[in-house]
Amino acid sequence: MKVPFVDLKAQYGSIKSDIDAAIATILDNAAFIGGQAVATFESAFAAFVGSRHCIGVANGTDALTLALRGLDIGVGDEVVTVANSFIASSEAISNAGATPVFVDCAADTYNIDVSRLAAAITPRTRAIVPVHLYGRPADMTAIMAIAREHDLKVVEDCAQAHGASLDGRMVGTFGDAACFSFYPGKNLGAYGDAGAVVTTDAELARRVRMTANHGRMSKYDHEFEGVNSRLDGLQAAILTVKLRHLESWTEARRRVAARYTANLAGSGLPLPSDPAGGRHVYHLFVIRLQERDRVQAALTEAGIATGIHYPIALPNLTAYARLGHQAQDFPVASAYQDQVLSLPMYPELADDQIDYVCDRLLAVL
Repeated sequence: MKVPFVDLKAQYGSIKSDIDAAIATILDNAAFIGGQAVATFESAFAAFVGSRHCIGVANGTDALTLALRGLDIGVGDEVVTVANSFIASSEAISNAGATPVFVDCAADTYNIDVSRLAAAITPRTRAIVPVHLYGRPADMTAIMAIAREHDLKVVEDCAQAHGASLDGRMVGTFGDAACFSFYPGKNLGAYGDAGAVVTTDAELARRVRMTANHGRMSKYDHEFEGVNSRLDGLQAAILTVKLRHLESWTEARRRVAARYTANLAGSGLPLPSDPAGGRHVYHLFVIRLQERDRVQAALTEAGIATGIHYPIALPNLTAYARLGHQAQDFPVASAYQDQVLSLPMYPELADDQIDYVCDRLLAVL
């Protein structure tokens, strides 16, 4: 049996007629940049998250950078984020002109270790970028309390957490702004790059929208220098169709996760789970193994595709050699980079495929 890591063709097949009609409408109207399709998606996604404003942008990395710039964070500032994430979480901080400051991840959640957060704050710290990694909500109650105590801004990185919630609130509604990626493999994925910033702050929304559109609101009235980072009409139309299915897809992911958990119970493997009072949306189903590479090779031989998210902790990347970190400065993230393995995860994954993955995994172990 072959089990892909993700199957975007299966998802497209299930909604093909609606997707094709949405694309045809954009082509018929030549509404490629801006226009009604973008406005419709922005309104729908803001309502889904429970925020007032949504600004569609070119990708999730730009979303983070634009949110930080909109909060006037730049040269001379420090922004705290987690050591265990994709580079976009820290790269956006550097792109805004600030310096990323890393905090180790918690051993049981993979998210930022809030017990270490306060120690990373200095007089230069302006903001925190918590990441809801793999689809599991970070501890926003504790993070927001620390942010308020130190008068810091909070920009949530929700790139993997569309629809995740904590204490009855969607992630993306806790901080000053939140940023989403709609990369094709995400829980809500476009058919190309796309992203969004959401916020309840009207002035921040205006600044982000202007910055993403060359520092302007009208065609040639540039109030400042910005960038070109716009959500195009085709992607907006596709995302509007897919947004209607996101909740059912999320429940399907949770069904897959529940079957993995039941099959692997008693294996000794640390398995992901919901936080207290929260909902994990399982962008990824990540386990940890001492002999990760051997197990991954055996699963590959059995026709099972897996992933590693992420093989190098952010402070250990060559890109951040300038910061002078040592692996022992972030013991959990540095250890996990050699242990984490992501199993196949997508809404259309069938029970027999899940069972096959678990059977082969247990056999290898």
